[in-house]
Amino acid sequence: MDMSLEIPTTGALDVLGLGALIHRLDPGIVPFRKASSCAVHVSGGEFNCAANLADCFGMRTGIATAMVEYPIGELIAGQVRSMGVTPFYKMFKHDGVRGPNMAAVYSDRGFGVRGPVVFYNRSNEAAAQLKPGDFDWRAIFGAGVRWFHSGGIFASLSETTAELIIEGMQAAKAHGAVVSFDLNYREKLWSAAGGADRAVSVLGRIVEHVDVLVGNEEDLQKGLGIQGPQVAAKSKLDPSAFFDMMERVVARFPNMKIVATTLREVHSTSRHAWGAVAWIGGKTYVSPTCELDVFDRVGGGDGFASGLFYGLLSGASPDEAVRLGWAHGALLTTFPGDTTMASLEQVRAFAQGGSARIAR
Repeated sequence: MDMSLEIPTTGALDVLGLGALIHRLDPGIVPFRKASSCAVHVSGGEFNCAANLADCFGMRTGIATAMVEYPIGELIAGQVRSMGVTPFYKMFKHDGVRGPNMAAVYSDRGFGVRGPVVFYNRSNEAAAQLKPGDFDWRAIFGAGVRWFHSGGIFASLSETTAELIIEGMQAAKAHGAVVSFDLNYREKLWSAAGGADRAVSVLGRIVEHVDVLVGNEEDLQKGLGIQGPQVAAKSKLDPSAFFDMMERVVARFPNMKIVATTLREVHSTSRHAWGAVAWIGGKTYVSPTCELDVFDRVGGGDGFASGLFYGLLSGASPDEAVRLGWAHGALLTTFPGDTTMASLEQVRAFAQGGSARIAR
């Protein structure tokens, strides 16, 4: 079994994402039932990774997605430009009443013993209408793409989005790009999209094409139907349960080169212990752990993934790549919004044991 990850050295784009762009309404620590104002954050797991890689890590990135011609679309497109991400849009016209729409996600931050509450309005979402044939993959990949990334939230939106992901992954493979996927299992979304059995079926077909998988034990169990760990974890930061599942993951998906995830022990909404682990080419890697004072937890997982991808794309050692992901994900929780405000210098300093107290 070949477990080596062969990353193209050049390309017009370092990373191309395929997924849905959304706008997240954030009333801060105030619950929505009492909110009088909201901040608007542009988000979407694949875009978050592309934006982080461009803005913090200086990489050339793109996003293939749906865009609607109306003011919310203009707001979102402006943020895509400001983060330095090249868009490949399938355009839709809004009818002024019903859509199609750019999805809205509602998420307060919670505080202390009160956890965040997240709910969605993805009715008549433009991204859910995306289907195979909507993007000219030959032209996009023909210019050179080193890495292709998508995720499970986009896969859940409709029958056609899952097929589009597979089409994109097949095109990426044909042009020599690395393929990654974030399982990002969301029970609310899959419950509205055919339930748990359909999730396992759809995600299993997608992951057959994947080199690098991001997902924790719950994602692997609920999203892929992988039998749970035989070893009980001593804490949320204990990687033994995650590593115990790797043999079963690779037995089912022999194409897999890397599986990685974050580890998080939630003391309160505002205080977390944070770590990361990865299985890379048959070897295990574990980050340091640290205590986080969390300002906004949304996007921390995408922050980890983008730092990990940067490390691998830039030729860092596996251990350094995991540390870069861990450090960037930690820093991202200190900013408002879903995308990075960190500098590469801050990420490197934290990865090497800088400013925050680290327990080794």
